[in-house]
Amino acid sequence: MVQPKNYFVLDPREATVTDLMRLLFYSDLENRKFVDTSVENLENRLCEFRGRWIIFVSIVVQKLLIILRKPLSFLGFALGFWLNLPSSNGGFFKIFLNLVKGRFIWPEKTSATFASINGNLDQKVELGLGRSIKIGDERYKPLLSIMASKLAYENEHFIRSVLQDHWQMDLLGFYSCPNDFDQTRSTEVIVIRDTKDNPNLIVVSFRGTDPFNADDWCTDLDLSWYEIVMNKNRHNVMNVGKIHGGFMKALGLPKEGWYEEINSDQTQNKTSQLAYYTILRQLKEVFEQNPTSKFILSGHSLGGALAILFTAVLIMHDEKEMLERLEGVYTFGQPRVGDEDFGIYMKDKLKEFDVKYKRYVYCNDMVPRLPFDDKTLMFKHFGGCLYCDSFYKGKVEEEEPNKNYFNIFWVIPKIINAVWELIRSFIISCWQGREYREGWLLTCFRLVALLIPGLPAHFPNEYVNVALLGNFPPQVPDSQNLPDDDLNVALLRN
Repeated sequence: MVQPKNYFVLDPREATVTDLMRLLFYSDLENRKFVDTSVENLENRLCEFRGRWIIFVSIVVQKLLIILRKPLSFLGFALGFWLNLPSSNGGFFKIFLNLVKGRFIWPEKTSATFASINGNLDQKVELGLGRSIKIGDERYKPLLSIMASKLAYENEHFIRSVLQDHWQMDLLGFYSCPNDFDQTRSTEVIVIRDTKDNPNLIVVSFRGTDPFNADDWCTDLDLSWYEIVMNKNRHNVMNVGKIHGGFMKALGLPKEGWYEEINSDQTQNKTSQLAYYTILRQLKEVFEQNPTSKFILSGHSLGGALAILFTAVLIMHDEKEMLERLEGVYTFGQPRVGDEDFGIYMKDKLKEFDVKYKRYVYCNDMVPRLPFDDKTLMFKHFGGCLYCDSFYKGKVEEEEPNKNYFNIFWVIPKIINAVWELIRSFIISCWQGREYREGWLLTCFRLVALLIPGLPAHFPNEYVNVALLGNFPPQVPDSQNLPDDDLNVALLRN
């Protein structure tokens, strides 16, 4: 069993007003009711006022989200219902005609025509959009990955319809998995089989943050961490590093720690529905039936964090056979998931198992710049990134520009860029084709972006455009042919 050596866990439900006030004025974090930690003397930077202020804001926002869970969910339902009225009734004008004739159709949230907010923001469902991106093309797997990541936001019947009618692929699994710590079912993941590829390619895609799901936002805002040290034997101790606690819980971390043996009766009883174990069992069943199959992991936003952490847990459990079948990890707008030690561990292991890790960042997307990479918080990206600007010109970077987003020197450039993106939304169909025409809903968000730059930059549609239109430099050689100093770039090969 893989258990954390140290941990720092925050529980907003246990935080009282008195606790929060004391948090601002006293540095004894370990004595707060909502703090559970194994560390006797917490690092000074966390106990300093800046660290306590960040924790205070995180806890307060999470408590507000918990209070607003039902109203937020209802708002999402109402907006989704309103956005899907036209498609359910054959268009805006037919809504009133159907009302008069008594043929009005109420949108059903589980129907094959009911699209999520992301589905309404970007209605593209075809792979390639006529650009002849086929199997073997270096853009095929990134495109398939982001389209699957976007599709993961939809309901099961919508997904099946797209896969059967447009992609000619199979849906092997649609899962809604619980968090073992609070039993909320906020982790969703889909498993797709691409039978056109030979050998068959399995795509595992984790859903990102649902804009109207309070539990998803609490996961993102959770500043808890677990420090893991691997003890193979007394002479072989490896420091894995500190990993984001909220993402680990969402992936399916059991309360007792990660079980390495998944087939024992005890493990199956305790992990039968948790995301990591559910997907691992599904993949092993598929590979037993088709020994030549390969798979890739993908996700947008929170889903990207879960995709790379799924890989990390496979590595910690020494799942060599699974890692040999893993062709790549593709993440889009992924937040930071661990500290510098975790990054070093992952870079070494990705190189050892020859796993390709491609982390895409579009322009001013704020999510890849969170949690902060500074002296107070320990979170850092690893492996470099494929960065694409608002002209869809791509480049390989070790870190995205303006790495912490909130920088006064970037305010004016970000606003200017938001103005350009608004202008671009009206001309992109002339520039790239009618398939790229943006609807009124996305235009509304682009107007909001004039005040909050970077908001629409996180939407999946931008990453679909990056996969289709992004002009990246030629791929570099394999990592094993490069010195260690060039590993960051090598891990980004296709």
